[in-house]
This record gives sequence, C-alpha cells and structure tokens, in this order.
Amino acid sequence: MLSFRKPDRGSGRISPQEAVARAADGSLVVIDVREPAEVAASGKAVGALHIPLAFVKMRCDPKAPDCPECLTRDGPVALYCAAGGRSQMAVQMLRDLGYDEVYNIGGLGDWIAAGGQVER
Repeated sequence: MLSFRKPDRGSGRISPQEAVARAADGSLVVIDVREPAEVAASGKAVGALHIPLAFVKMRCDPKAPDCPECLTRDGPVALYCAAGGRSQMAVQMLRDLGYDEVYNIGGLGDWIAAGGQVER
C-alpha cells in the first residue's frame, strides 16, 4: 500500500502521484477545468469530472441543482488544467464556496507523468 505525507492545504498543491493513487482508490474527486476543445483534443483523466473554469462557481455550488453528487464541501477535490494556472483559480473558487480540502494537481501532463490514465 502506498503511503503519502499529508498534502499542504496552505499551498493547495498535491503531488500528481498522490492524486493518481487517491483518485484510483475513490478517495479523491478530480475535476478537469479545461475548455471542451482541449478535452476533445487530448482526453481527460480517467473518472475526472469535466467542468470548464467558467462554470466552476455555478456547477460546484452544493446548492446548485446540477452540482455533481460526488462533490461535497467536506470531501477532497483536486483540479487540473493544461499547466496549473486555471486550476489554481478554480481551487480558490471552491474554497470561496466553502470546500475544505481542495488541491491543484497542475496540468494534464503532470497527471500522465505520474502514471494517470486518460480517457477520450
């Protein structure tokens, strides 16, 4: 069994390796915040939700009728984009919505380099 140190909530970063492992065991929700054309061109992390950055505040609000059931304010969430900038903005948006444990993986390339699988 893999053992990881506790991610630093202050920085909002999680290692891609830990994100891959936790997503695989179901203990982490992963969100891709890239645009639809980017996802169509390269795919997304297996099992990741696709919520473009422009829709994060609306779709991830637990009070919203179309908020995915797997998202809860007290459940861990990790986000990624192409390079990490947009996902860091999304981290702040989720924190503003009251999410407690939110992390930035970085980019899809970080996910892949850590052994994460991609689906089309």
